[in-house]
Amino acid sequence: MSDSAFSAWIGRTEEAHDQLSRNLLKRIAATFDEPTPAHGEALPPLWQWCFFQEPIAESGLGGDGHPARGGFLPPADNRNRMWAGGRLEFHEPLRAGSEAGRVSTITHIEEKHGRTGALLFVTVRHDYSQDGRLAIREEQDIVYREPTPPKTASGELPAAGDWSESVEPTPTLLFRYSAVTFNGHRIHYDFPYVTGTEGYSGLVVHGPMIATLNLRAFCRANPQARLRRFAYRGVRPLIAPQPFEVGGRIVAPGKAELWAGNADGIAQSAEVEFDPA
Repeated sequence: MSDSAFSAWIGRTEEAHDQLSRNLLKRIAATFDEPTPAHGEALPPLWQWCFFQEPIAESGLGGDGHPARGGFLPPADNRNRMWAGGRLEFHEPLRAGSEAGRVSTITHIEEKHGRTGALLFVTVRHDYSQDGRLAIREEQDIVYREPTPPKTASGELPAAGDWSESVEPTPTLLFRYSAVTFNGHRIHYDFPYVTGTEGYSGLVVHGPMIATLNLRAFCRANPQARLRRFAYRGVRPLIAPQPFEVGGRIVAPGKAELWAGNADGIAQSAEVEFDPA
């Protein structure tokens, strides 16, 4: 399909509401080995990705485990879907125990051609609100790529940072994150599918989970910082169970560079803007 054929999807919206319930928060907290936020307390950054997932019946799923294409998101037949990156603005935190809403709007669709073939980029804006106030505004980048061998190394090693944490992405961790985000994408838990159909060497670590762990490491190293903006970009996949590092450094007052990667190079790069203590 041409760019003009996709124009009908630009501007499409969908709305979701969810109760930021203690039951699910307990499961998210257990997945990340974190304390459960009490009623009224702020959710840790990026935990909103575990909510607002519309439960699609098994009959409504595609072969990759995602919802069948051609509904809210445009069709991209015979292409593999990836969460490529995104940008977030933090206005105020979402709080545990209360209802919240998300309005999603497709804002941009563009086809590009690279060394690995045709790439279809879709940008979706998500506005998260609670008690009638905007809490988080997000732009999410989704890419659909033609079936080609995935990139295994980036050639750029992580620099020495001001902080660093090691992560062991066990199959159990990947399964539990898929469960709390209600993510049926088979590349994260179905070894025969991910290796035989999509061509990866093993289970793929979720891009949003990498971003969550990366931003958590920043918050642990800078506990007084107030988040303003966070932008991240996937460079290559990380494969379980190979350990990786998340880390970063302050590059200017109120600005930090973050990365995730291992000996094969950087897998995700990010930037944070924040109000210093």
